[in-house]
Amino acid sequence: MSEYCCDAMAHQMAWHCDRHEDPFECPDALVTFDTRFREYGLIIHDGGTSTIGIIFCPWCGSRLLTASTQRVRVSKPLRRRGPPLTPGKSSASGSS
Repeated sequence: MSEYCCDAMAHQMAWHCDRHEDPFECPDALVTFDTRFREYGLIIHDGGTSTIGIIFCPWCGSRLLTASTQRVRVSKPLRRRGPPLTPGKSSASGSS
């Protein structure tokens, strides 16, 4: 079994260009994986290194297992707890 959701994603992630060492310079490179943040992205070919983060495969629609999907799982319970406390202020209303 492949480590990717479909053959098209596997092909893109294995892409190597003989003319461009950097995938951001190659017009045929479409998807990148940022190992620092464990996130997939579509390469924006504008001369820079920008990407648009994706959580679903552009070819088969499968959910990609990334840090951002983990971040969503962790942040939902934290949002239910409310905003963080400001140092030096009490969370209780009124005086004691």
